[in-house]
Amino acid sequence: MGIRARVGPKEDMDIRKIHTPVMLDRCVELLAPALQHEGAILVDATLGMGGHSEAFLERLPNIRLVGLDRDTDALRIAGERLARFRDRVTLVHTVYDAIGEHARGACGILFDLGVSSLQLDEADRGFAYAKDAPLDMRMDQTSGTTAAEVLATYSEGQLRRIFERYGEEKLAGRYARAIVQARVTTPLERSGQLVELLHDATPAAVQRAGHPAKRVFQALRIEVNRELNVLADAIPAAMDALTVGGRIVVMSYQSLEDRLVKQAFAAASASTAPAGLPVELPEHAPRFRILTKGAELADDAERAANPRAIPVRLRAAERVRDDQRSTGR
Repeated sequence: MGIRARVGPKEDMDIRKIHTPVMLDRCVELLAPALQHEGAILVDATLGMGGHSEAFLERLPNIRLVGLDRDTDALRIAGERLARFRDRVTLVHTVYDAIGEHARGACGILFDLGVSSLQLDEADRGFAYAKDAPLDMRMDQTSGTTAAEVLATYSEGQLRRIFERYGEEKLAGRYARAIVQARVTTPLERSGQLVELLHDATPAAVQRAGHPAKRVFQALRIEVNRELNVLADAIPAAMDALTVGGRIVVMSYQSLEDRLVKQAFAAASASTAPAGLPVELPEHAPRFRILTKGAELADDAERAANPRAIPVRLRAAERVRDDQRSTGR
């Protein structure tokens, strides 16, 4: 599905001002060795506004790009940004757990997880607790359940579970109880309402430790978009789609995401030989090798210049052999 958009030069310029790709040079450094041959396919699994993809297309003129995103606004903007590369670009409206359908034979795959600059900066999307807006939080506004619907329909136990699991929120029970009590008389439909409720339900001593809404908003966003479920399916599927010598780079912005990526990479880079086997057979050898030492962080200069780079954790791996089970050998 090719997508093209048309905006004027001024809007195009503003896009570049508000969107600074995180750890761009490091992403190129890690993926470029796998993208040297003519027609090499790079899959940007989280296209966003196309900043990373634009840089790869500029620096590696031999590659073809497949860009995936569930956000139709992002696809429209990226389509214009990448229009000058039109013959080398295919954009697809999809959630990235469908990556196996679009990345087969890919030489490089990039994931830049979490909420995008576009979603944070558009107040009416409801992602930012600092801006009053409808409680939507859907990355794809064409389908799915909104955050307001979650708050209106989930039981106290369900709300407590998602706040604990996805927000690692110590006051999950208190907040869930306050929400269920409040919605009896007033539907929670705007972010400002939820922020005020959370503030009132938070002990003063805890408020001094950070904004009380931060972890609840994160948990709601993850629940609305099924982010961890999608990611748990997407990373193994992406790794299976890579050619031998292909590389994958994943940037995570919170610990739950990074843990899933770390576990998937560890499993793929470990031997499957049974304990006690005197010689490792070829079919038991690791399929991947890890390219980074743990999770890499943005350097001090980038963190100072771009606050959105502060929480990033980058991991990368390279496919070193075929999966003999999938090839039938």
